[in-house]
Amino acid sequence: MAGAGRLDLDGSPIRPMTICMIGAGGFIGSHLCEKLMAETPHTVLAVDVYSDKIKHLLDPPTAAEGQQARHSWDGRIQFHRLNIKHDSRLEGLIKMSDLTINLAAICTPADYNTRPLDTIYSNFIDALPVVRYCSENNKRLIHFSTCEVYGKTIGSFLPKDHPLRKEPDFYVLKEDASPCIFGAIEKQRWSYACAKQLIERLIYAEGAENGLEFTIVRPFNWIGPRMDFIPGIDGPSEGVPRVLACFSNNLLRREPLKLVDGGQSQRTFVYIKDAIEAVLLMIENPGRANGHIFNVGNPNNEVTVKQLAEIMTQVYSKVSGEPPLEVATIDVSSKEFYGEGYDDSDKRIPDMTIINKQLGWNPKTSLWDLLDSTLTYQHRTYAEAIKRAMAKPVASSG
Repeated sequence: MAGAGRLDLDGSPIRPMTICMIGAGGFIGSHLCEKLMAETPHTVLAVDVYSDKIKHLLDPPTAAEGQQARHSWDGRIQFHRLNIKHDSRLEGLIKMSDLTINLAAICTPADYNTRPLDTIYSNFIDALPVVRYCSENNKRLIHFSTCEVYGKTIGSFLPKDHPLRKEPDFYVLKEDASPCIFGAIEKQRWSYACAKQLIERLIYAEGAENGLEFTIVRPFNWIGPRMDFIPGIDGPSEGVPRVLACFSNNLLRREPLKLVDGGQSQRTFVYIKDAIEAVLLMIENPGRANGHIFNVGNPNNEVTVKQLAEIMTQVYSKVSGEPPLEVATIDVSSKEFYGEGYDDSDKRIPDMTIINKQLGWNPKTSLWDLLDSTLTYQHRTYAEAIKRAMAKPVASSG
């Protein structure tokens, strides 16, 4: 059995557990399922409305592969197609499990403005039963939040030339100390962050008052194969994914990359496989993870969005063998790109003290290497499909 005889960080044997993973069919869920199947003895009850990204884990070997090709994880992953909004089976699956991991969310910035009600319902209202079922049935919960709960940095309110803007205390984000500062109510971009913060507060209160064992994860831009979608190929043509997938789409179509408001916002990016290592440590070390909020990011991979575009252009040219465009980027306003009500945080730089102290985790992969891996996957998966789509004649209206 995979992972037999493994020990936790304190030297105790890790016992097999059953994990109810809500949102298992998404980007993070698919990588976490792969890790659990390949390296551990745990069983996963995979809950989602889609299973495309974990199909390779669910499908039995083909006749051509033969019986000897049976997966080592046969019987340890079960897919349950359900929508957590209105399905009575959810509580039963949580009761059957030792641990519930909730990854379900609307987490695409373009939706925060255009679908604020759906965003709030998905990230707060729909998460309430999950928290309640875990609390009432004494089940452990790992809940995925977002780095956006921090909102704007303290330093962003100082004049641009103020020396304190360069002091880490004014921009590095700490789980147990940094305030959560959002924009005005009319800036609906904050609907997501506000809903995520409120569910965090509810989970924390359940732990304080009712003894819920919980861990909260704040991802800082996890990047890798299978993230988001490419508009018109495996997502809606009018869809606007997150920044890396937007830039990937532009590169695949040989279009200039669109820099919102000049691309001056600063971000950090962490490789999905590094981040999943952190999550596995949380799963298998409850004594060290329970009751904690963890930033999971890579402060060494800090760039402006404009710099990200420049590096991605270089990496994609290497991956595809195609020369970069003469005009690689164009500037667009946030109003033009996202619509009315958009706002943004200036920096998102995680403090790593708590996760390093509790779990001994540090990210390893450089920005260039994670982009190389991701864009190699994007090119291999989408390039031919995009060429075919772009070659189709446009129907005449005459």
